Amino acid sequence: MDYGIILEWVIKSVLVLLVMTGGFAYLTLFERKVLAWMQVRIGPNRAGPWGLLQPVADGIKAIFKEELIPEKADKLIFILAPVMTVIPALIITGVIPWGRSIVLFGREIHLYLADINVAVLYILSVTSISVYGITLAGWSSNNKYASMGGIRATAQMISYELALGFAVVGPIMLAGSMSMVDIVEAQKNTWFIFLQPVAFVIYMIASMAEVNRAPFDMPEAEQELTAGYHVEYSGMKFALFYMAEYIKVIAVAMMGSSFFLGGYMGPGLETFPWLGPIYLFIKTLLWIFFVIWVRATLPRIRYDRLMRLGWIYLFPLALLSVMVTGAVKVLLGR
Repeated sequence: MDYGIILEWVIKSVLVLLVMTGGFAYLTLFERKVLAWMQVRIGPNRAGPWGLLQPVADGIKAIFKEELIPEKADKLIFILAPVMTVIPALIITGVIPWGRSIVLFGREIHLYLADINVAVLYILSVTSISVYGITLAGWSSNNKYASMGGIRATAQMISYELALGFAVVGPIMLAGSMSMVDIVEAQKNTWFIFLQPVAFVIYMIASMAEVNRAPFDMPEAEQELTAGYHVEYSGMKFALFYMAEYIKVIAVAMMGSSFFLGGYMGPGLETFPWLGPIYLFIKTLLWIFFVIWVRATLPRIRYDRLMRLGWIYLFPLALLSVMVTGAVKVLLGR
């Protein structure tokens, strides 16, 4: 047994968890700063220089905040639901490559945690699990508003997962593999956004609906459901739902960058392989900036129109995109 490989896996796993949790904390600050800039406000600027310690202050506040459990709630499921939501968000990035390989301490280190030949299936499967946590959170709260939010989340995720799944079929067909490393390497010369522009737009819209981001944040809908499925949660349990949402935003941005924007590909990568993580970080950050921009711009759409968009327009369009891609590959003999 090669203990060096096991140690490498452990270090990479810890690194991924630290990056994702730290990324969640400072993504909240980044969003608040960007929204303030777009709305001509100041934004957080009290905790630390330029407000950089605001996520730390928010975390300390969440830890010491009193946690309440409704008397008639299903206590076991009520406690487990936030955990069931945040764990899939943390492990989804295990198959997303950050770069090629670097030599460190005389050992070749692959800049990814795992390269499996069914990585896309793994991603789609894991993203589907988090809906259980949200649905059970609403049901276990024994609150009609929370239950309605959980039901909305279930219907919304099922609807948009179909379009999301078909949107990534195009890159899979072009790369001829479900491995995320192979998909990124297939974009060495041409990014798939230029070959699959319709699939890219569908993925962008469906991914925002999948993680309940505005204008698709109907499971929360403060005006209608008083925050929806997590209305009865407080303290660290609420923080876990908050963490899951923002980590999933980072994850879908990394996935979208890998599927359509070349992932870690960029100039000078052959000479300096350590540039891979930097390129992926820049693309992910730009993707997240766009998601925040959409939140600052568009109002929440009506629920029936949300479902109509998913079933009547995005799903058939994604299916058509797959058919056209398949027909073109057959005609070109590739």
